[in-house]
Amino acid sequence: MSITARQKQLIQQSFAKVEPISDDAARIFYRKLFEYDPSLRPLFKGSMKQQGQKLMSTLKVAVASLDDLDALVPVLQQLARKHVGYGVSAEDYTPVGNALMHALRTGLGDEFTGETRDAWRTLYQLVADVMRSAAYPGFDKATFKNRKQYNH
Repeated sequence: MSITARQKQLIQQSFAKVEPISDDAARIFYRKLFEYDPSLRPLFKGSMKQQGQKLMSTLKVAVASLDDLDALVPVLQQLARKHVGYGVSAEDYTPVGNALMHALRTGLGDEFTGETRDAWRTLYQLVADVMRSAAYPGFDKATFKNRKQYNH
């Protein structure tokens, strides 16, 4: 896994601005996620506030691990296998990524530049590829086609 020094900087700087509004960012994320794909709502059984805190905590770990992404791989692999048990499919990573981009764009406003968006996309794609590969035998990012259609 790799990410450029500039991408690391953009992600870290933008996350530092999102972290103080993490509760709002998480609410925006889940509202948009369930708008993109209402079929995902039943996968979340507990408190959405707690789920939002878990989301932001996971993002914080990912951002803090940018200088050693290889150390993040086993954490992501374990998380991915847990998500399979919750009913998450390989296709579900797409609306999650889209909802993350929406939450970042909403939370950062004009500071969510094209360059910052591309940095987050790169990070999310790396994370999603690692997680999908760990969770779904035979997953190949080069040939993967999402069978679900999302209205957004």
